[in-house]
Amino acid sequence: MKISTFVEKGILHISLDGEIDEYSASDARRETDRKIDESPTCEKAYIDLQNVTFMDSTGIGFLIGRYKKLARLGIRAYIVNPNAAADKILTLAGIYTLIPKV
Repeated sequence: MKISTFVEKGILHISLDGEIDEYSASDARRETDRKIDESPTCEKAYIDLQNVTFMDSTGIGFLIGRYKKLARLGIRAYIVNPNAAADKILTLAGIYTLIPKV
C-alpha cells in the first residue's frame, strides 16, 4: 500500500494505491493518521480510492477509523474516485451515508 498526501486550499488529499487488507492496514493507518495530525487546519479531507486494487472489511474499518479521527478534528471527510470494485463494496456497506462520495 502506497499513500501520498498533499494539502491544497484547505483540503487534505489522501491517495491510496494498492490493497487495503489486514496486512497493509496497520501501516496505512499509522501513516495516514500522521498526515492528518500534521494538517489540523484543513476543512476537508478527500480520500482518493482510484488506485485501490483490493479492499475487504479491514479497508472499511480503515475508512471509518479515519472518518472518526477527522471528525474529532472538525475536518469533513469525503471519498473521491472509487473504482468500480471499491464503489460496490462501499455502497453495499452503506459507507456513503457516513462518508459522502464526491
